[in-house]
Amino acid sequence: MFTATPATRQRHRAPPSEESKAHDVIETRLWVEEHDWLYGLLRSKDNVSPTFRFPDLISASVSLVFTYQDAPCRIFGFLGTELVLRPPDTPRRRESMWRQQYQLLLGLQRSPANRHPNPKFQLDQLTTACVALCRAADASGVAILRQARRNMAERSHPGRDAPPG
Repeated sequence: MFTATPATRQRHRAPPSEESKAHDVIETRLWVEEHDWLYGLLRSKDNVSPTFRFPDLISASVSLVFTYQDAPCRIFGFLGTELVLRPPDTPRRRESMWRQQYQLLLGLQRSPANRHPNPKFQLDQLTTACVALCRAADASGVAILRQARRNMAERSHPGRDAPPG
């Protein structure tokens, strides 16, 4: 006779708060030129206390671009004039971003500006555009590091904006 009994083996599980944070990042890709620039910022002497990683840096880039009222125009402008001229088989690097900034790009990806008769751009292209626009505005990356701090403070206190900085 067979009976079903619960397994007595214990599994190592992260606390619920850590599990939910793991689900708050979304995979994306970055074109190699922008990835290499962000990697330089990641390794920069300015990236300390805390040291921000790729999800923070990519998300900060997206957040910075979306501080502009005309963010969609800027992004689609870059895509339609600069990224479209690059070879379509340009390598991409797999990275992650925080869900909040992914939601901004998802809204843009689903917008009328990304529908017929306009060309259809994918998440990696939208993400790359945000990093490229930030790089063009501030090659030092200081603004991205500042925004990464603000984003972290906002994630730590949901529903409350980070203090101006």
